[in-house]
Amino acid sequence: MPHIQQLDPHVADLIAAGEVVERPASVVKELVENTIDAGASAVVVEIQRGGMGLIRVTDNGCGIAPEELPTAFLRHATSKLRSQEDLGRIGTLGFRGEALAAISAVSRVDILTRRPGTALGARLHLEGGAAGAVEEAGAPEGTTIVVRDLFYNTPARLKFMRKDSAETAAVSGLMQHLALSHPDISFKFIKDGAEALHTPGDGKLESAVYAALGRDFARSLVPVEGRGGEAAVTGFVTKPLMGRGSRSMQVFFVNGRFIKSQLLTAALEEGYRNQIMKGKFPGCVLSVTLPVTAVDVNVHPAKTQVKFAREREVFDAVYHTVLDCLDRDGAPAPAPKPAGETVNPRQDFFQSMDAKSFRQRAEAPASKPAVPRPQTRPAAPARPVFDSEAARRLEWVADSAPEKQPYRTAFRPVEKVSIGKPPASVAEAPQKAEKAEKPPRPFVPAIPRQQTLDLSEQQTIEPPKEAPWRIAGEILHTYIVCESGEGCVWLIDKHAAHERMNFDRLKAAQEPPMRQALLQPVAAELGREDAALLLENLETLEQLGFSCEDFGDGTVLVREVPADMDAADTAATLEELAEKLRTGRSPAEKREGLLHTMACKAAIKGGWTSDPAELRVLVDKVQSGEVKYCPHGRPVAVKLTRYELEKMFKRA
Repeated sequence: MPHIQQLDPHVADLIAAGEVVERPASVVKELVENTIDAGASAVVVEIQRGGMGLIRVTDNGCGIAPEELPTAFLRHATSKLRSQEDLGRIGTLGFRGEALAAISAVSRVDILTRRPGTALGARLHLEGGAAGAVEEAGAPEGTTIVVRDLFYNTPARLKFMRKDSAETAAVSGLMQHLALSHPDISFKFIKDGAEALHTPGDGKLESAVYAALGRDFARSLVPVEGRGGEAAVTGFVTKPLMGRGSRSMQVFFVNGRFIKSQLLTAALEEGYRNQIMKGKFPGCVLSVTLPVTAVDVNVHPAKTQVKFAREREVFDAVYHTVLDCLDRDGAPAPAPKPAGETVNPRQDFFQSMDAKSFRQRAEAPASKPAVPRPQTRPAAPARPVFDSEAARRLEWVADSAPEKQPYRTAFRPVEKVSIGKPPASVAEAPQKAEKAEKPPRPFVPAIPRQQTLDLSEQQTIEPPKEAPWRIAGEILHTYIVCESGEGCVWLIDKHAAHERMNFDRLKAAQEPPMRQALLQPVAAELGREDAALLLENLETLEQLGFSCEDFGDGTVLVREVPADMDAADTAATLEELAEKLRTGRSPAEKREGLLHTMACKAAIKGGWTSDPAELRVLVDKVQSGEVKYCPHGRPVAVKLTRYELEKMFKRA
């Protein structure tokens, strides 16, 4: 039996670091939360190579005393807690006292700090958790921490790091959330020397939303404010018609801390029930304020999950706040102006008055109508007179132009035409038009290449066999009514059937689908995380028929899309593709999810008017048994036998 022994302190620090420091974004989160707790009003975050090469965080907060610098990097050293009772009323973002110790254990750290009112600051260097000597140094008020070579001494963690673009996207998403949680702080984020985010820090949430999430998303929001018990809810939600393809734009804060909560997500979406399109999700930036004793933030090492003391109360507060906002369409109805204050220079139309004024006007005796004046017919405009002299001058100018002109204009004399008899060319025009008209060419489905007949080998062509079914019609522009030779009636969902056909075709294809080049590229604003996820999988998008490139600031520029997809669905399709890439557990599952999305977007939609030839192809695939279920597992057809129909009408 193995013996029990105490771990070496350095090994214990590395294990603890693995719980706190998962990736560069974890380092940035802990350092920036410390700056917020230090009372900073301006924070600058700079990273290189996704944070694996360099992370620099600078603030103008209270700083650290020189004698306390070595203590700050010890485990369980914190200025946020003093006693056991403080664990029940945590009001700061950082409190565990493990962040700096964990970061320094797996990287090389330099810290420069100066407290307000002191002449000199202090500097300290740490490597692998081992601290050097504290030195005096000139420094601005506040603290600057530089983290280099993350995970240099833990190769097992280093090999699991993702591409630099993915790590940069994670840090970008984190900075968005931090900027939204504290609009009173000016945040600046610099990645590889380029500024990616800068908030004004004016205390207005709408300013932070505009800077962090973009103009288009900010314009789709309406303000909300409500309260339920001890829970106060403020922020913004999207209009029902501006639903998103995923939940990536749902941002929740509790007491200024960004969290992920299924409870708050369910409350938000419950408020949108029956008001948002199926398959779409609302976006939001919602802040819930609770007493510190009513929420437990010490349930997750990363502090991104919390536990509420009264969950029902929080749920109701969010639900009713959102529902009230949607019921009033985002803004209270403006009060009508008094009739006397309405400016109306024309009194015969576009009048505004209240109900009382309208009734008084209706009860007043009607005045004698004015006798209409006889209206004279306006004189016809004079016909333009052809100036032959002017025409000759123009012709001379055109003919005397230099030969290098690519286009030349020549005026010819105008022939006089008798009014009583049209010229021969005009008289013959209708006859030529009648001869030119031809009946429209009937739709003939294209024969696939592998089914083309070789007439040199097959001299006789057999006529096509009559199908053992008949299309009786289409109802609601969604369901095909078909009668089979067995005396059965089939109801076929044309969208589900076409979606399955597209899915099977895409899954079996060995080459990328045909593309269509867009006349004007589509700039899809997806958010920094979704954009980075798609840019990391550009090869996969190429295989699906998309040609994309980075447009900066969470925007993907799309130049080509699959030929059978509507270009108007580009942004929504990319949102869904990003969600499939995020939630897929294996490459095969991700690929099937992507194909599901592409098949659905390219399928015939319910409510569309379809060509009879299209309906015949769909019915043939269903009746032959080739198509039974859509890619989501729903049936594509419902069968009613003759006996079932007669039983409905009490005939059996």
